[in-house]
Amino acid sequence: MATLRSHIFIDQLQPQTMCYLGAWIKGSLPRTNMAAQIIEVAPGLDIEALTDVALKSADVQGGILVVERQFGYLEFHSRDIAAVKAAAEAVLDAMNLSPDKAMKPKILASKIITKIDPGHAFLINRNKGGSMILAGETLFVLETEPAAYAILAANAAEKAATIKIVDYRMIGATGRLYLSGTESEVRAAATAAEQALEL
Repeated sequence: MATLRSHIFIDQLQPQTMCYLGAWIKGSLPRTNMAAQIIEVAPGLDIEALTDVALKSADVQGGILVVERQFGYLEFHSRDIAAVKAAAEAVLDAMNLSPDKAMKPKILASKIITKIDPGHAFLINRNKGGSMILAGETLFVLETEPAAYAILAANAAEKAATIKIVDYRMIGATGRLYLSGTESEVRAAATAAEQALEL
């Protein structure tokens, strides 16, 4: 029987969160303000049958289908919130589970680093997938488990403050988020990201 690791509904994908996602996904590209659902399960191959259920049950487009070592990931989206919710409900029905059976996110690390050193900014930028962090900016880093919750934290942070999404990783053993900007905006974003995971 599959374990529901993450069951994440996003009502409106924010521009940077969506663009970062669009930079690496191999399926249908989402658009800003679309609704999205992210599902993470174990064992990983169980995501294939659940993808079949989601795509046949409602008018949604699949963006991510990844089997990564132990876990499987599915992201689908639509401009129609009701369609996204219907497909998500069909997946839960197929698993004979309710949303509250998903693992609760756990924050493993959460740090704010002010006035980042130029050398540190260079090292981060060599390994990032989103915007560049600049010397002197404030950096917020977050690590969460299960991994998929990183996209929820990124989207919530972007809704709450004017920041740059430097990177987020939502696949693997843990999820990671890097944000940068002014200290006050980054602190507001960090609070929003942590609150989204605590709810």
